[in-house]
Amino acid sequence: MSAVSHNHDDLVHGHDDHGHGHDEGMPHVTFKGYMTGFILSVILTAIPFWLVMAKVIPDNKVTVAIVLGFAVIQVLVHMVYFLHLDTTSEGGWNMLALIFTAMLLVIMFAGSLWVMYHMNANMMPVSVEDMRNMP
Repeated sequence: MSAVSHNHDDLVHGHDDHGHGHDEGMPHVTFKGYMTGFILSVILTAIPFWLVMAKVIPDNKVTVAIVLGFAVIQVLVHMVYFLHLDTTSEGGWNMLALIFTAMLLVIMFAGSLWVMYHMNANMMPVSVEDMRNMP
């Protein structure tokens, strides 16, 4: 006799207690979802390309800021539509890992800029003439 008891209705309708069939933790992947992500990715690539190539905005700093904004939005689109990351997947652990990774990247990027700035500010200036007189 088996340790697992089956209800007659569960067996008739194809349900069992072994976890086969429906995966609750897996994202529902559809062709429509992939096409939505693809179309958004193309649009989020084409607009910055057009802004840069047609020189729509005369100020380069503003153009760079807009292109970086589109890049951030595109990263989010890729994470949602292609990597299927959201707050419900894997009990929220995927989102927590993503936040931790983003924090590490920000700390590393800011630290690198801080070190490079202070190294440049604290280096002893050397002129070309001083370099020629060095042994």
